[in-house]
Amino acid sequence: MKKPIILTGFMGTGKTAVGEQLSQKLGCPFLDTDVMVEKATGKTIPEIFEKQGEPAFRELEKKMLKKALENEMIVISTGGGAVMDSDNRTLMKEKGFIIALSASPEVILERVSQVDNRPMLKMADKEGKKDQQEKLEKIKNLLSKRSPFYREANKIVDTTSKKIEETVAEILKIVS
Repeated sequence: MKKPIILTGFMGTGKTAVGEQLSQKLGCPFLDTDVMVEKATGKTIPEIFEKQGEPAFRELEKKMLKKALENEMIVISTGGGAVMDSDNRTLMKEKGFIIALSASPEVILERVSQVDNRPMLKMADKEGKKDQQEKLEKIKNLLSKRSPFYREANKIVDTTSKKIEETVAEILKIVS
């Protein structure tokens, strides 16, 4: 495939891990728009959300997506909310082949609970079952808003019960 492969999907669906391995198998570069934003600003995503707000982050994300799509053969991982911007969706459809990764809300919660850099899931109460239940509800709420846009992808790959290698193998079959 001569056009960029763009991985979209909710946080915790495996976009970065899958993207890194996929790019290695295809022998092409890998870019993560979140990492690009952090390098360009010298700030972490949570810092940008906290100090400048989500709209400022989304503008930076849009610039990095445009920059990443200047490459022909590349694998790109987007932030989970990148699909909410109609300009981003149009650009991704014009320039690339979009694969949305999906997973169940429960698996997403399990995966993202391992890290504390998810600004969309920050909660005042950091401990206990109540917090986990609140996070699960937040995930379900965000998923319901974003899912229609994820479904616009060329293909959807469910990673709920798959290892990274299995997801990569499935994508390789799709793109070859």
